[in-house]
Amino acid sequence: MNIRDEIKTLGLNSIGEVIPKPKAQKPFLIKGMGKRRGEEALIYLIPSHTGRSPYQKGITLSEFESAYSQLKNSGELTRQWFNLNLQKCAKEGACNFTTVGGIFELLKLAKYSGNGCYTSLS
Repeated sequence: MNIRDEIKTLGLNSIGEVIPKPKAQKPFLIKGMGKRRGEEALIYLIPSHTGRSPYQKGITLSEFESAYSQLKNSGELTRQWFNLNLQKCAKEGACNFTTVGGIFELLKLAKYSGNGCYTSLS
């Protein structure tokens, strides 16, 4: 499986789809493909709690690729691994971790298993 192609397809064909989040009270939505830090990225919308327009964030395809490699090789993706190995992405917000996991859930690659951990389904 080429995770980059899977993410691109999701980003182009699933605009407006809700990203599964373990504790979100309002929906986080796929916006589409775009650029972050000079790379192609999946862009998503974060709901505003003040009634403003949603915020936009993005996760690069190379970040998804690294996270998927970790998920495949170890059987899980943890927040600890994410914070240590994808520091730029993690510094942009804690929601990026659950967005990566939620996208993996949409692709039927992982499930949230609690306490900052997604477990591989394969």
